[in-house]
Amino acid sequence: MSSKAYVSLADRAYHLILDQMLRGSLPVGSVLSRRKLGEQFQMSLVPVAQALQRLEIEGLLESRPRAGTRVRVPTTEEIRARFELREALECQSARFCAARATFQERLELKRLAENVDALHSRLDADGNDNDFVFAVNKYHVDLHMSIAEYARSEFIKSEIEKSHVLVFNWLYDASLRRRTFPPAFHRDLVNAITDSNPHDAAEKMRAHVIYGLNSTQIEMEPLHKQAWRLKH
Repeated sequence: MSSKAYVSLADRAYHLILDQMLRGSLPVGSVLSRRKLGEQFQMSLVPVAQALQRLEIEGLLESRPRAGTRVRVPTTEEIRARFELREALECQSARFCAARATFQERLELKRLAENVDALHSRLDADGNDNDFVFAVNKYHVDLHMSIAEYARSEFIKSEIEKSHVLVFNWLYDASLRRRTFPPAFHRDLVNAITDSNPHDAAEKMRAHVIYGLNSTQIEMEPLHKQAWRLKH
């Protein structure tokens, strides 16, 4: 098989593994087996290994000798660092969006926020459905990326995408089945962006991100004590 074909298979394996992580079927702390993944994806170990290496470089997986590879369990300091980066990027995104979004874009953000809140309110009933959890988190990311798009700063939008700050948030939410958002959490955020001045919009986004940081740290704490399991 050509090297180009291996690259294509490795890319496919990467997205298949990431999809399982974001759907909650490979939550934080899950041990991954190259052999089992290869059998599942019907491909050799080489592209699977390349996919795992890419995910590890991106900080989504971690490996230890004789213990294998698992979905990364972030330390308290790593969680804080990820959220600090997200805060910096998204506060500026909210600031620019408040100043630059059109009337129609503001209406679209309000519609998206209402839908995100409605979906989150159903997680208590449907939180064990991986497909539903995936849909909720995808909609949530789409809202934040729409704010970045309407901010009209390609650099900020690109940095949000490249830094994976929203992917990490999604992974934590999918793993923890977090259902602690207050009512109208996203509606209030978007109202501050669409109806307030840029400074107030940025401050509302800051409070929004910090809330996520605090709840993630609390709910992730039990996983910090989870021991590595040897693969059989």
